[in-house]
Parts: sequence; structure tokens; C-alpha cells
Amino acid sequence: MQEFTEGTFDVVVVGAGHAGCEAALACARTGLSTAMLTLNLDSIAFMACNPSIGGTAKGHLVREIDALGGEMGINADKTALQMRMLNVGKGAAVQSLRCQSDKNAYHAEMKRTLEHTPGLRIVQGEAEKIIAEGGKVRAVRTTYGGILYCKAAILCTGVYLNAETVTGDVVKKSGPNGFAPATALTENLAELGYTVRRFKTGTPARVDGRTVDFGKCEIQYGDDDVLPFSFMTERHIKNSLPCYLTYTNRGTHEIILGNLDRSPLYNGTILSTGPRYCPSIETKVVRFSDKERHQLFLEPEGADTLEVYVQGMSSSLPHDVQVAMYRTVAGLEHCDIMRYAYAIEYDCIDTLDICPTLESKKVQGLYTAGQINGTSGYEEAAAQGLMAGLNASLKIRGKEPLILGRDEAYIGVLIDDLVTKGTDEPYRMMTSRAEHRLQIRQDNADFRLTLKGYECGLVTEERYKKYLARKEAYERCLGAMQRRVPADEADALLRAKGLEGTERPLTIADLIRRGATLKQIEDAFGKLSEDESAAQSAEIYVKYEGYLKKGLEQIARARKLEEKKLPDDIDYSKIEGLRLEAREKLGKIRPASLGQASRISGVNPADIAVLILCLK
Repeated sequence: MQEFTEGTFDVVVVGAGHAGCEAALACARTGLSTAMLTLNLDSIAFMACNPSIGGTAKGHLVREIDALGGEMGINADKTALQMRMLNVGKGAAVQSLRCQSDKNAYHAEMKRTLEHTPGLRIVQGEAEKIIAEGGKVRAVRTTYGGILYCKAAILCTGVYLNAETVTGDVVKKSGPNGFAPATALTENLAELGYTVRRFKTGTPARVDGRTVDFGKCEIQYGDDDVLPFSFMTERHIKNSLPCYLTYTNRGTHEIILGNLDRSPLYNGTILSTGPRYCPSIETKVVRFSDKERHQLFLEPEGADTLEVYVQGMSSSLPHDVQVAMYRTVAGLEHCDIMRYAYAIEYDCIDTLDICPTLESKKVQGLYTAGQINGTSGYEEAAAQGLMAGLNASLKIRGKEPLILGRDEAYIGVLIDDLVTKGTDEPYRMMTSRAEHRLQIRQDNADFRLTLKGYECGLVTEERYKKYLARKEAYERCLGAMQRRVPADEADALLRAKGLEGTERPLTIADLIRRGATLKQIEDAFGKLSEDESAAQSAEIYVKYEGYLKKGLEQIARARKLEEKKLPDDIDYSKIEGLRLEAREKLGKIRPASLGQASRISGVNPADIAVLILCLK
């Protein structure tokens, strides 16, 4: 094949899914000449599975991406069909925003953003090889012989690497939704020193909305007063389309159990590892055999289509079985399937092979982000893409990398888990993974991260000014909450809301801590701030102030271990007192600090004590 020069760039991003989009934008917006290589321009920011953004813990990631200068939150706001705040009955730490998106509009809007970004070139083609010389990235070669010279390459290949879709006994070489797979790069990754593995995910059927009896389902409206994802969006989101709730039943389960011998998951066709927290309907029926039913959400795919996504019924059963089982569900008795459910297997890497910057430990200038790193979900992918793009940019510009701590962001938790603990199954972000989740709530993402994004050159002046204005409004609101309310007025407010009264004056902060809501207080005494989001953040702070202060003490103690750095060239095999497993794990992962070492599976407190003595 005749090679030719496709171009010379600072960075080449391979893949245009949610990770690739954020990586390319982060590089181009910080002044680097950037190329994005994608198998198909029609698959840019494509929502291969659920057409939604956010959800429990994932909503936190979207807010953090936005606070750092990323695009996902803005794009989700532009293309939202409805928004809902999840876990409103629980504490502020676990409340997360979720958006039902217009699938086609999301793709089109992100493609438009990329196309109009200065310094960014989009090229349709398949990456065949990462060309490295002297342990450093030099170029990316396509299957057509095109050479894209670069200083750094970011691999955001999603589920396309050697992808195969599986439905019943039919196995096809295919990416999601019928897009072509990427078949040329895996061998090269192994040659470069990566450990390659095989994971699986899946998607449910899409049914024709005209054949659904929505009257048999429970309607699920969005929230009319919820704030959007992006701090740049100056409006509430209009909820244009509802979702619906229905359930599987005994008949559904009997059909599934009667056809397990035809299920690729149970007859040996699929051997790869699937997501524990988003299992197929077959797995749910088998694993939770005591449950009489499972929730299903019927969600619109877009304003311009009749396709309805059946969330909760992912499957790889044959088409004839799918028709039978879907039609046992209330509301779906006469449904026509437009796109059948399928499982998809793909190659990914062991994330213990990468650094906290998401750069390869084997090849300088080579970064990975998204499902190639073993994660699942658009939000996890976008977060990694942004951080890989930003760190590649910082390195090329001669600046220090941005590594977020576990006490600073969910993004920090995500990446630390990947590079320190690794994952043996598709990784999904959850609030339970964050030990400091009260500190890193979704409402204060900009207070935590926007300054960092600004210093890295990704946050624009406009966004930074909005951050400063909101921070000022928040501080003014905290000051206003110290205003004392006369005893009789405070007592009347508390008793009117069914709370214990008072015989002494109280501050507005005291009223909040006693259970009064911000709305109740503002109805009684007037608005505390014209900035609704700043007022909400102030309300959360005073409500949990005691816990937040205790949390800061815990963070301070944990940081002492993080501040104790481990030398890059330390030979763990020669440290007496370390157990063999600890020597092996420490030598492979090469933690940057005692804190990171303490989180490695297989390294116990006694090993950490030995390391402390070694450092001394």
C-alpha cells in the first residue's frame, strides 16, 4: 500500500464517540492543531444505547465536565426532551440530574460544534497503527496508508475494536447499530505493550411508538423547575416528551427461562465479561428469581422519530424469542420491533498499563480514554476524554499535568479507580465509590473545578466570569443566611411547617438546619438571591455544615499519605518486608504516592508501614 502524508498535527484523536469529542475539543480549544479520526462521520457522538445523559453519579460527572470547560453538559441542555432530578428524597450528596436526550439532535449538534471549532480537522478513516519511535508517539497510520504525524495520540475507540454483535446464534463482525467495526488496531496495541481483554455490553430493542398502548403504562414527566447541566445554560429546560413505566411479569420470565438454551449468555456463545450493574433481562430473571417483575421504562429516542427505547430489557436472545417476550409486557402486547436487541463484544485494555494522566506507561504521548479503558457509559467516557485531551495538551505546552484527587471530583475517583485498582468488568460510576461524596456534590462542581480549567486554558473568559459571579452570589447568600429572625416569626414558620417551635431568635441558617426549606423561607421573608443555583448551593452548605467540616478533617488526614511521594525508580522487588503479592502489584502499577499505594488491591497496611520505613 502506498503511504502518503494526511497531515501534521499536535494531537490525533482516534474515535469520535463521547470520549473522542471531549478529547478533540479540549486539545483544539487550548490551541493545539488537532485531527479527529473516525470510522464514520455519522457516528459522531452517537448514542448507541440509551438516549440519555446523566443519572446517579453520572450527573455529577457531566457537571464536572462542564465546570472544566467540556461540552457534554451544554450539548445535553440543547437537545433535552426532559430532565429529572433523581434521588430527591435522599441527601444532596446522592442527588443527580438525568436528561432524556433527542438522539439524532445530540449527534447533529455535537458534530456541528466540532466542525466549527478552529484548529480541528475531522477525517473519516480507520486507524491501523500507532507509529512510535524511541518510546514516543510519532504518527497514526490509517488502513488507506494515510500518515497523520503528531506529538500525541489519544485512543477513544469505544466498543468498536474487533467488535462483534451477538443475537441468538447469529454472530456478526459489526460495531453498534450496524456501523463497521475497527479490526486493524488491536494487534498493534498488544505490540505496544498493552494487555488486551474482551468485554461485553448490550442494548434493548426499539419498538414502534404507534404500536404501544401507553394508556397501560404509568406516565413519567420531567421536572419543570430543575436547573440544567451546564452553568452556561441560562434557562430551565422545557419538558417536551414524557417517558412511561411498565413491568415484566410471570409470562415474560417463563419465555426467557424456557429459551435459556438459545441465549448466547448461557449456551457458551458469549464468554466475555459483561456489566454487573446493567445486566441483560436474561441475567436479571435468572439472578433474581425471587422477583415477580422488573421495571421497564419506555423512553422516546427523539422528537423526529417514533422509535421507543425499552430501558431495562437488554437482551441477546434470538429475534423470535424477543418478539414473544416483549409482547407479554403491559402496553407492548401488539408492539412492532424496529431494531432488535443485541449484545456486543469488543476489545479493551488493562488500565493498570496507564498513568493517572491516562498516558501509556509504555509509550510517551499515547493516551487512552473511554470504553477502551474498560468503562461503560457516555459520561465516564466523556470525563476520561476531556482529561486525556487536557493532559496531552498540557504536556505538549510544557505545563504540569492535571490529576484530580478523590476528594476533588468524581472524575478523580473514576480515574484513580481505573489506574490503581483496575477493573475486571465494565466499570460504572456510582456515588458509593466516592468516599468524600458530600464534598463533591453536583451543585458545587464549578466551585471545585472551574478555576483549574481556567488555569489550564480550557475554560473561556465568559465561563470564568459566570463562575465568579455565581461564587460571589453564593457568598452573599451565605451572609444573608446569618440574618436573625425574631423569635415569634421563627416560631410561626417552624410550627406552620409541622416542625418544633422556638422561643428565641434564630438565623435563617438555623431555620434551614431545623428542617425549613429555602422555598419556605423565601416565601416568608423574601428572596435571598436572584441567582437560584447559588441560593441552592448555600442552602445545602448550611444544612450539612457540620458534616462538611468533619469531612475536611478526614480529607486532611488522607492527604498526608498522598503528599508522601514514591520515587519513580524504586525497585520494590528488593524491599525486605514486603509480601510477594505487594511487590508484584507495586512494581506493575508503580504508584505515585503512599496514598495511591494504599488503595491497590493486594497491598495491605503492613506493606504500607514497610514503605513508610523505607522512605525514612
